[in-house]
Amino acid sequence: MGPLYPSAMAPETAPETAPSALDEYAEQNDLELTRMNGFDDCIAGLVNRFGQPTIVCYDLQKVLAKLQADGMTREEAEEWFEFNMIGAWVGEGTPCFLDTTSLATCAPPAPAAS
Repeated sequence: MGPLYPSAMAPETAPETAPSALDEYAEQNDLELTRMNGFDDCIAGLVNRFGQPTIVCYDLQKVLAKLQADGMTREEAEEWFEFNMIGAWVGEGTPCFLDTTSLATCAPPAPAAS
């Protein structure tokens, strides 16, 4: 079963509009990028992997904030994300999600000022 959020992991099928910079880059580099409809403003970048297709990477915090802006609580947004987004495998081009908040907990402490 596909995701319940309106076509979240479906290939982008918006009406004809001016191509975005990402669309132009994908066309110039012959890339087929799977994107979540309505979440282009949450894209962190592209991920290149050896022997695998380039994929879109989303900023997890921006995705969760967008779900909350659509009326979900933080808990509902996290649950929706876990089940319907990160849990939606749509093939080798399935996007990934970067959680920048976890970097703060993994980073070594800054050196003390002398």
